Amino acid sequence: MSVFLSCLALVALLMVITFAVAIKAGKHVVIDVAWGLGFAVIALAAFVLGGGDPLRRVLLLVLTCLWGLRLALHLGRRVAGGGEDPRYEALLAKAPGSRDAYAFRMIYVTQGLIMVFVSLPVQVGMTTTGPIGWLGWAGVALWLVGFVFETVGDWQLARFRADPTSKGRVLDTGLWRYTRHPNYFGDAVIWWGLFLIAAEHWPGVLTLLSPLVMTYFLLAKTGKPLLERRLSATRPGYADYVRRTSGFVPLPPKR
Repeated sequence: MSVFLSCLALVALLMVITFAVAIKAGKHVVIDVAWGLGFAVIALAAFVLGGGDPLRRVLLLVLTCLWGLRLALHLGRRVAGGGEDPRYEALLAKAPGSRDAYAFRMIYVTQGLIMVFVSLPVQVGMTTTGPIGWLGWAGVALWLVGFVFETVGDWQLARFRADPTSKGRVLDTGLWRYTRHPNYFGDAVIWWGLFLIAAEHWPGVLTLLSPLVMTYFLLAKTGKPLLERRLSATRPGYADYVRRTSGFVPLPPKR
């Protein structure tokens, strides 16, 4: 069985298990934890089945698992202590029939397919036999930049939320002074780094759409716009923060 079909089958199994856990827990937000875990599963399967350059395979495995497992742990803490995500509540309010069937189709099948598609640089890179060169190492450096932004951004946000005096305020210090979404920016940069590692040899360059899709979702679909609509409605100072702070790429704040 090919790397792609094996990863597709494993993700399908993971989505079924996650759906069962969500039904038992009474909240579909648990899939946010499975999102990071799924990429780690894909990386491990592709590592075992890929047969490409050993160094590239190890790098892709370690970098993908570090990102995926850290994200799963970070989101797991949030999911464990909270209720349903408003995104899923709004989605399920439109269910034409069975909410469970609609949830499985619109949340689990959709996210599973996106996961397999976005991870194509990892899957293809694991099969590439050419040695890693300067472009691959540039990808590793880019991944490190993204990982720092995402990890530090999440840590700063978690500290801010845990402070009782931050209620109703806007986080505008640390990395959040230079971009309204350092964690989303870091996430996108991570996947561009993984793409460069895979793109060094044919056919890795064909996976260009994968980081583009991830960046598109973060910028225009599930990430930035949904969060900013909610914050604009609940944080009085958010409009001024938007005016002076870059929406994605870190830049010096406007006066």
